[in-house]
Amino acid sequence: MNSLPAWTLEPAGPKDLDPISDLKDQVMRADLERLGRWDPERSRRRVRHAFSTRYTSVLLVDGAFGGSVTIRPDERGGRRLEMFYLAPHLQGRGLGSAVLRHLLADADAAGEPVHLTVLRGSAAQRLYERHGFEVVDEDPIDVTMHREPAR
Repeated sequence: MNSLPAWTLEPAGPKDLDPISDLKDQVMRADLERLGRWDPERSRRRVRHAFSTRYTSVLLVDGAFGGSVTIRPDERGGRRLEMFYLAPHLQGRGLGSAVLRHLLADADAAGEPVHLTVLRGSAAQRLYERHGFEVVDEDPIDVTMHREPAR
């Protein structure tokens, strides 16, 4: 595994909405096409709906935009992980795991579970399973996952 580049999570601002939308299209398109769900306008609407300067962070890698993540309160309690996108050139190097470990350590310290939804058949599901998430529901498109806080 390559050594990890320097990274930070910074609060997102209004200017980050378009780069996050573009990144989502780039990293999710193949899976959405595979599931017959690719619609660029719907994709952008969903990002606009989920984007929050309060809960969304941008991932800066060596000072440049490299991804995003949203962590918000979940209506069932705990936290909901959304919009966790990593630029393709940064994938497969352990960076996604490092960011996820950081986010989960914060949730663990607060004693809060984490919930998320991932596309069926997505490689991201394996990442989440490696970090303790379990499948709690599935439909033809989405897989809902849950992780209790570590003790």
